[in-house]
Amino acid sequence: MSDKREVFAAVRRALASESRISLQASHIEMDFAEGTLTLDGEVANVAAKKLALEGAAAAPGVVGIVDRLRVAPAQPMGDGQIRDLVRDALLQEPALTELAIHEIVKGEELSAREPAERRRGWIRLSVADGVVTLDGEVPGLAHKRLAGVLAWWVPGCRDVINGLGVEPAEEDSDDEIADAVRLVLEKDPFVDASQIRVGTRNAVVTLAGLVPTDSEREMAEFDAWYVFAVDRVTNKLEVRPFPPSGQAR
Repeated sequence: MSDKREVFAAVRRALASESRISLQASHIEMDFAEGTLTLDGEVANVAAKKLALEGAAAAPGVVGIVDRLRVAPAQPMGDGQIRDLVRDALLQEPALTELAIHEIVKGEELSAREPAERRRGWIRLSVADGVVTLDGEVPGLAHKRLAGVLAWWVPGCRDVINGLGVEPAEEDSDDEIADAVRLVLEKDPFVDASQIRVGTRNAVVTLAGLVPTDSEREMAEFDAWYVFAVDRVTNKLEVRPFPPSGQAR
């Protein structure tokens, strides 16, 4: 069995080698027992969170990870406000209109929507300490991924635990992931996805093409990171201001 100090040292080296993880800005605590490493604390963004988990999982002696990392919220919010915003986003999303939406409020499950026609699934939403948990059953992986991203988009969200089941079961693939990323980019009102190309191989998403600003380049990358089952994002987007509408690009 690996010595705890050796494991911690290996994990710290892995985290320090990743440019997206600022150890000075992050507050990560570790524990290790019987091959399981627990990461607890706060990191700057979803990219830092996923990369920290990937790097830690590859450390010698680590056979399991307990993920308690949280993302610093873009805007501080109470759990009730986060829950309301996630619920409203789920209710307003056209792709989810046939799903029942429930929410946990002060320990009680309340119905936010029960479709008049036979429902195709359901989502139960709860929030604790800024962490959004989605449970239930949806008719496709695209629904599961979209619901998770809608939760991530709420500025106060610190993490999303996406426990939605898919019925009937679907086999996942790189094509499914790429389609989901394209859909999310198209739905993001702050990203012009018209000239973004998405490729996926072994759950690694590559973004290529053009965006008009640095901020959109970053937001497009985060959108890809938010998608369930994406392991890594390679951002090859170029920033080039688009000409005014009506002119050739």
